[in-house]
Amino acid sequence: MRDSGPSGSGDVPTVLVRDAEGRDLLCFLEQLIPLDGSDYALLTPVDTPVSLFRLKDGDEPEPITTITSSEPILSVADVVLQEHDLTLVRSAVTLTVSGELDEPDPEDLEDDDEDESDEESETYELLVSFMVDQGEYGLYIPLDPFFVVARMVDGQAVLVEGEDFDRIQPRIEAELDEREWPD
Repeated sequence: MRDSGPSGSGDVPTVLVRDAEGRDLLCFLEQLIPLDGSDYALLTPVDTPVSLFRLKDGDEPEPITTITSSEPILSVADVVLQEHDLTLVRSAVTLTVSGELDEPDPEDLEDDDEDESDEESETYELLVSFMVDQGEYGLYIPLDPFFVVARMVDGQAVLVEGEDFDRIQPRIEAELDEREWPD
């Protein structure tokens, strides 16, 4: 049985990244990419990232991209997740869920692809749905990897957002392509 503390060379370092509002997100450090004299970190959240969607009968789920941490919808989501021994975390960058999640069954995912052709259902899996003020909402887990980009400054991870992100993202992708497929 393996201890959960640092014990072997297979452990991935973690970094705490903070957004402009002071919210934190604990992430695994996946890659360090030097660009323009700075080190940029490619990070993945330790907890499971989730996205909030508004559900409407017969329509595509509609993503809710801006929400305050005191929003009543999130309070209801807290209660629903607690029933599954999960906790909603109002993290930097994205909402996350901490706790033991069941891994999706690959066969179930294949069946979903055959039944539904919309992009949202192919890139997200419904974790829980719930009702708030006559409206139905759902928390979805992205099936694609969720990456966060930060600049390392004096050992601290500074979140790269907005125009800085738009400027640096293509260069980071090019560097990763070069690393994975050497000529």
